[in-house]
Amino acid sequence: MCTVAQLTDIMKLARSLVLVLLCLLAGLTASAASDFPQALSGLAEKSFKKRLGAINAVAVSGHERAQTVLEALAQRRLFVANPGKRLVIKTEAGGYQMAVTGEPAGEIAKPALKRVKTNNRLRKVIRNALGTLTLRSPDPARRLAAAQTIFASRDASALPILEVALAAETDIQVRTVMERARAASTLMGSAGEADKLEAISTIRQMGNQDAIALLSAFGDRAKGAEKAAASQAIAEIERTLALWSGAQNVIYGLSLGSVLLLAAIGLAITFGVMGVINMAHGEMVMLGAYVTFAVQEVLRTSFPGLFDWSLLFAIPLAFLVSGCVGVALERGVIRFLYGRPLETLLATWGVSLILQQAVRTIFGPNNREVGNPSWMSGSFELGQLALTWNRLYIILFALLIFAGLYAAMRWTSFGLQMRSVVQNRQMAGAMGIRTKWIDALTFGLGSGIAGIAGVAISQIDNVSPNLGQSYIIDSFMVVVFGGVGNLWGTLVGAMTLGVANKFLEPYAGAVLAKIFVLVFIILFIQKRPRGLFALKGRGIEA
Repeated sequence: MCTVAQLTDIMKLARSLVLVLLCLLAGLTASAASDFPQALSGLAEKSFKKRLGAINAVAVSGHERAQTVLEALAQRRLFVANPGKRLVIKTEAGGYQMAVTGEPAGEIAKPALKRVKTNNRLRKVIRNALGTLTLRSPDPARRLAAAQTIFASRDASALPILEVALAAETDIQVRTVMERARAASTLMGSAGEADKLEAISTIRQMGNQDAIALLSAFGDRAKGAEKAAASQAIAEIERTLALWSGAQNVIYGLSLGSVLLLAAIGLAITFGVMGVINMAHGEMVMLGAYVTFAVQEVLRTSFPGLFDWSLLFAIPLAFLVSGCVGVALERGVIRFLYGRPLETLLATWGVSLILQQAVRTIFGPNNREVGNPSWMSGSFELGQLALTWNRLYIILFALLIFAGLYAAMRWTSFGLQMRSVVQNRQMAGAMGIRTKWIDALTFGLGSGIAGIAGVAISQIDNVSPNLGQSYIIDSFMVVVFGGVGNLWGTLVGAMTLGVANKFLEPYAGAVLAKIFVLVFIILFIQKRPRGLFALKGRGIEA
């Protein structure tokens, strides 16, 4: 334990350290104030080299007049007044003020004035100096922007200012960018090998395309260990970026897969229960998108404050509209054509054309704008991944719809009857299940879910009468690949095809990628005619 005498000595030492720090701070402040006039005097020198050093000295001084003087020099409003070589600034009113204090300089005859000249090199240094002056701003956002400006310019003359700013910086994010800016300036300057190797290590940690561009520019003129270090850093960054690119393709693929899942999950039900090839399924998606447009138009004109809640109104309405159209289609057309798949295909294709023309008549042939609510707008970055809020919400929404439909089919009486009809229609009818009404309600459920899919798709795609045609073929591919009537198969099939498309597109293009996927599905069906997850039952096995 410490004695009283030892505690007293420690307290005296602490007070001494505090006094020393206070003196150092006061000395630094006084030094900055006294250095500013001396730095200004360098601007009056005839040598451009001395003026270059004076510009950096003015910026480093941190004086409140530094920015005003440098802006005047850049705008050719800085003059040397004789006698005395006083630096004065010409004001907008036509008068003159002292550069060092800002006080009026009085009447000065034009013959006594000599403009401080600049050249291209000096103008570049002035621009960088003005940008770096904000490194000492009390606003972290301005300091961050200034550090980013220096990084982009890669000007070695900014190193002294960066060193001063780094010594005082406390914000971690701003400090990181400043260190990168210092490293960029070091690589482009005449620093020693050890400093440049350290700078390469700092730039390598960025791990993006900007780092590769900077290291490539440095490596083109570097030699020996510096060139080898730059090449190694570029190779490491490229490997890291390749991994991030793969992750980005997975995210894009899941986003596309969620859209395919929404469009195909309703078709999986109708096609699985009744075996009906419904070519009008895409038009159910289109109806849901137009319901969203109509809801937003009403809210825009009558209740603008509720616009952010438009999707909450559109989802149940789209389900009801598309579901009712689906029931009407099944009761009015399809029920007369069971057992005749070719005629069913042609009939539903004709219905799809009728629905498209009806929408053109009501809403017109042009694309319609459907806005994103504020909570679905914008994007964010996660590492090197670029994610948009609307795509992320659609992925979550698709999974939520899947979970709700799965629960309804597994734990409700309607779901039990639907599954019994899928597995053995004749036995289900013998047990008293009204298979015709199950067909109608199932068709309505599948069409209603397609309408909900239209609500989601309207947030990322153009709403037009041809919207459904873009998804009908992909929906059938998902259903056949995953297994007819199997929800888990639809989920896995949609996500698999979505990711496969996004990995193929950079190499083959969007059209060829779809062709390759289609060829793959055809070959796959030759080996597994019932898809990935085939339903089981006596009726199916027969």
